Amino acid sequence: MYHARKWFVGMLVLMLGAIAVFPAAAQDEFVFGMILVGPSTDQGWSQAHYEAGEYLVEKLGEEDVDARMIVFENLNPAVNPQTTLMDVVESMYDEGAQLIFTTSDEFEPDTVEAANAYPDVMFVHVSGSVALGQTAADIFPDLYEAAEAEAAPANFANVMGEMEYGKMIAGCAAALTTETGQISYLGPLINAETRRLVASAYLGASYCYENYAGGDPAELGFEVIWIGYWIPTPDTLDPAQVTNTFFDTGSDVVISGIDPQDALIVAGQRREQGDNVYAIPYDYVGACETAPDACLGIPYFNWGPTYVDYAQAVIAGEFETNWLWLGPDWEDINNVDTTAIGWVNGTALSEEAAASLDSFIAEIAAFEAENDDAFFLWEGPLNYQDGTVLAEEGAFVDPLEVWYLPLLLEGITGDSTLGE
Repeated sequence: MYHARKWFVGMLVLMLGAIAVFPAAAQDEFVFGMILVGPSTDQGWSQAHYEAGEYLVEKLGEEDVDARMIVFENLNPAVNPQTTLMDVVESMYDEGAQLIFTTSDEFEPDTVEAANAYPDVMFVHVSGSVALGQTAADIFPDLYEAAEAEAAPANFANVMGEMEYGKMIAGCAAALTTETGQISYLGPLINAETRRLVASAYLGASYCYENYAGGDPAELGFEVIWIGYWIPTPDTLDPAQVTNTFFDTGSDVVISGIDPQDALIVAGQRREQGDNVYAIPYDYVGACETAPDACLGIPYFNWGPTYVDYAQAVIAGEFETNWLWLGPDWEDINNVDTTAIGWVNGTALSEEAAASLDSFIAEIAAFEAENDDAFFLWEGPLNYQDGTVLAEEGAFVDPLEVWYLPLLLEGITGDSTLGE
């Protein structure tokens, strides 16, 4: 069904030993919680999770299971500064939640604490790695301070999608469209996840600029500016202002890495003024609807099938502590029932660019059919931004080195400071 990093999952089983089994409580309905960092209508990250919850309710209903979703939106300091994740979990527990999804990287420490406090509730944290049983220091001892890996509770699991491929495709679409040779990336905060996504977008852009657009990748500009958080707050840079700055200084395509679709909104406004600019939004399959004339396409998460798998495991009393990193269904990356990552072309993408993009996606699929322990394009020679060698020529970067990427890649302009 999914393309998963089975090598990692196998190692996880060895590290964890026996798996605890928790039978679901006997009751008339299956209740699950969804804790969102933003609003459920953001046309981005949070809406993708919310609609996955709706998908879960629908699919369990087809199995004659009465499912109910409890949602808490905007668990972030800007909107709910006094509310903690534990507060929300306690409320959901009181409503009978048997499974709770927590959907932001910064929720992980509190999710582990909640899992320890409520051992009869199953917790799935999205984007973290506690269940992996390793730390960044284990992979990059020279760059991170030594730290002991936190033990994952038996009622805790991690899941993330291989958005690296979604960003590669986005980078390719940008490179096939740019006329100025300048691409910009609107970044959220700086951590290993955001660095590897920016780097993946750059690799896709560089490859397609050379191999499909016929340009010199050394002349391709690729800049990232970080606003400081996943969503705009009073303490972040204004994403609309940053996007306008990108366009004012020569970029004609902006790839967004933040949850809401500010970059696409600005691109749509600029096109109405006659500017030949475009944007690639993030997270949510319907994001292009915000400004279709400016949208080249959307790399999106499809959490629904994975959430169904976890819910079915809870109902069957077979929940396992695991760490999953799930990729596209390369036979059909937009199959809502099988893929974890998808891509939809935007109406602004030219027919010629769309044909080249299809060929690029086919290249990735062919590579993935033969390689389950490496990422396409993450092959040397690759250097970090400071010139340090990441991979020698012909060597693939270990996927865990991609996961914990400590610095941006050479060729990318912008801050690469460790911000964890």
